[in-house]
Amino acid sequence: MDAAEVEALFTREDGSYLCARWGRPLVPIVFGVEDATLSVVKGAFEAVCAMSGHKMAEHDPELGANVMVFFFRDWAELLELPDLGRMIDGLPEMVERLQQSGANQYRVFRFDESGAIKAAFVFLCMDGALAAQPAEDLALAQVAQVMLTWGNGAFAARSPLGRLEDGRVVLRPEIGALIRAAYDPVMPVAAQDRSHALRLAARIALG
Repeated sequence: MDAAEVEALFTREDGSYLCARWGRPLVPIVFGVEDATLSVVKGAFEAVCAMSGHKMAEHDPELGANVMVFFFRDWAELLELPDLGRMIDGLPEMVERLQQSGANQYRVFRFDESGAIKAAFVFLCMDGALAAQPAEDLALAQVAQVMLTWGNGAFAARSPLGRLEDGRVVLRPEIGALIRAAYDPVMPVAAQDRSHALRLAARIALG
């Protein structure tokens, strides 16, 4: 993966560049699924954190849980959840926009004073396309997309996942390498300068 490819993955709709990673251990909580699926989602978090060298924890001292994953059938269900409106500014407008666009997923990030990710909200509207995916595949793709602040179109044309010869679904090697590079301790927790993409590409090349 060269610098131009890396830069494209973190370029936003307005043309700006942003790559931020988590600055604290992940503490996920999942709503709207049965216990079997819950263990699959948490297993995906554990696998990606182990791959990236990042940590997980049982409790965030400031927030309790800092990754909230919501599974639901209709966007309007979000408006019925107590307290969510206090955590997500402009929730009704967000729901209306997502309904009109036909979206089936959305992520909202919160950042600390250093620019690192401190919280994330993952919303999954289980339409036919998402419901048809195996739980393991869906969970792995979502965790990969919450580890960094990818650009809006980063995975529009191609999923972050790939399939091995034995049929197992894993992160595409270049995406795994990019996440590992971004979590290298020598890299900044957040960057808005495009030269950051050069540094990421160089670390990927080093292996």
